Parts: sequence; structure tokens; C-alpha cells
Amino acid sequence: MCEFFRKSAVVFLAAGLMTMTLVGIYSSELPDSFFVGSGDTLSIGSSSCVSAKPGKTSITAFAEASKGTVSTLMLFGSVPIKNVQTTTVQRPMLVPCGEPLGIKLMTDGVLVVGLQENCGRCAARESGIQKGDIIVSVDSKSVLSNDELSRVISACGGRSCEVKLIRDGKPMTLTLTPERINGEYKAGMWVRDSSAGIGTMTFYEKSTGIFAGLGHPICDADVKTPLPLFKGRTGEVRLRDFTKSSSGSPGWLSGDFVNGSNTGTVFKNCSDGVFGRLWSPPKYLHDPLPLGFRQEIHTGEAEIYATIDNSGPQKYTVQIRNVDISGGGHDLEVQVTDKKLLEKTGGILQGMSGSPIIQDGRLVGAVTHVLVDKPECGYGIFADRMYTHCRENTHILQKAS
Repeated sequence: MCEFFRKSAVVFLAAGLMTMTLVGIYSSELPDSFFVGSGDTLSIGSSSCVSAKPGKTSITAFAEASKGTVSTLMLFGSVPIKNVQTTTVQRPMLVPCGEPLGIKLMTDGVLVVGLQENCGRCAARESGIQKGDIIVSVDSKSVLSNDELSRVISACGGRSCEVKLIRDGKPMTLTLTPERINGEYKAGMWVRDSSAGIGTMTFYEKSTGIFAGLGHPICDADVKTPLPLFKGRTGEVRLRDFTKSSSGSPGWLSGDFVNGSNTGTVFKNCSDGVFGRLWSPPKYLHDPLPLGFRQEIHTGEAEIYATIDNSGPQKYTVQIRNVDISGGGHDLEVQVTDKKLLEKTGGILQGMSGSPIIQDGRLVGAVTHVLVDKPECGYGIFADRMYTHCRENTHILQKAS
């Protein structure tokens, strides 16, 4: 009998330790605040063992002082994990797109993409300028293009001039002394002032004309950092062909801008995508779907809208393999399961970034990356994260993490 009680005590102790470990893990990984749609209750779709117990109602400063609720997250319905703030919002209705989008960007300042030595010297390097810096002014004159930078430096002659720049998001001021090379004064650096590319539009909002796309930034090919945006525009794209993906070699979409097309403006290029406003609705206008919040997404079947030829977006089946709402890694992991898409493309193509992900009748995310060694698999971003950037200056939706 004593042996029975001893073994029972060991089992209960092990169970208790496991429970406390799970409580600690979920407490650190789950956000402290959530948004829920009007009439809905909080649920954590990515974890069947975590539920929410509504608690005391409080007033928040969100959405014109709408009511928020303090809920308690529970493990196995009985063990408290932590209290979280849930805020009820009118769920946005968004048109899922999946059609190709041409994007042209002009930089805010000029981006240093390389340094060049002449006769063993480089004036830019000697001044402290580095690859990846964003130069915004020289000698108190703003510069927005390569030509403007060259003119200002040439006008300085051989005298030292003040250079204002941005490095890793922080402003800096350096002193540059141009050097005379073949009769002209130069700084010894290569800069970029514009870029263009093709991606996929994720969603469009009829009431505002706002769109979101790509799910990742447009980066400079040399320094691998997001291009600082001064202004941008969107245009219609005509696809030419695609190169099929294979293990170790992701494929890509090829296309051209339609001459003279100008379909909208771009107002933001950041880590979560490209955002702007269209002058008119997308060419392929699907029925609007409600926005799905990140905690509602679960592993299992879903579908994407993607375009691989000029016949327009098509629906393809995928599996959501993992959901991470902690903010510490990739939001979503997806795998293409549609036999037709796999046969044609081998999986995800470069250029399909931004293809909307639909689950349970809601727009929940967008494809962002393809895995090089396993092109049928890739990563995705939460749609509510993208929508936040679209409406960050309004009280419609704020960041939940």
C-alpha cells in the first residue's frame, strides 16, 4: 500500500510540474491583448488545451471608447494562465486578390549600395559613410536622386560639407571632403534612388481603396534592406512565363509593366509588406471576406488565391502546418497540397508573395516566402498584421502585439 501511495505521489508531482511548465510556456508565448469580432468570443485556434474565461468588463481608449473585456486564459479549462485584454471591433470586410501587382518606388533620400576606391582612397569611407546608409542631405541640400547627389557634391568643390544620413533608423551627421578625380569632385560611392518589381496583391478594401501586398518589404538587392520610400506607384502587369520550382532552386514569375499604366499610389514599404491606395478596384474583384484574427487561425486545410498566368487568380488548396502568435518567429507555415499547382509550378514561386490565405471563410494571411529546399512549403504573415499598417492612422484596428 505504501508503494502505491509513493508511486501515486510521484505521478501527481510529475503532472503538477508538467502543468506549471505549460502554464509558463503559454504565459510567455501568448499575447497580452486580442481583438475579437463583434458578437464573437475569444478562442485560441492554434491550441485546443487553452480556453478563455470572460471576466470584468473595462473601458478602453480604443475605437471611440468601445468596451474591452479582461479575460482569463485557462489551461485545460481549470488552471489559470494569465489575464488578457480583449477588445471587440467591427470585423473589416476585405476583398481577397491574388493578382500580380507592379510596383515602382522612389527612395526617401538615396541608399548607399557600394563604396569605391580611387587610387587607394575613398572619400565616403574616410568620412564614416557605410554601405546601407540613407543619405538625406548634403551641404544642407536635400537629395532624392543620384543626379541631385552628384550635383551637390560637385558644387562643394574641394571643401568639406556636412552629410546628414540615417543608419539603422537613427539620424547621423558626418563630414565629407570630396576628392578630385579626372577633373570632377566625387565621393566614391554608389547609390540607388529607385526600384521596381512584381509581387502579388493580398487584399483590397472597397470603402477606402486601400490595398496590401507582398507580406514582406521590397529590399535593395545589394544591401538587403527595405528601400526607404519617398513615393511610389502601382501599375498593371502582364505575365510572360514562369520558371518551375524544384528542390534547391525556387522558381519565379516573369512579367512586364503595361506601358503607361498607373493604377494607384504606394504609401508604405516595411517589413510586413507594401501598402497603398488604388485609383479603381482591382481587375479581378472577388466577394469581400471578413478579416480573420491571428488567434482564430488553426492548423489544417486552407486555400490561397494565386496567379501564374494571364487568366487571373485561381484557388489552390494548402495546409497550414504551424501558427505562431507569440511574435517570436514566422507567423504561419504553409504547404501547397493542390495537385494541379504542384504539377505546374512545383509549389510556391517567387512573385507569389502576397497571395492571400483563406481559412473557414475568412482572410487570415498571405504567403511571404518559399523554402529553398522544399518549394512546396513556405511561410506566411497574419492578415490582421497587414491590415494594421493600412489603417494605422485610424481607430479601426490597432496592433495587438
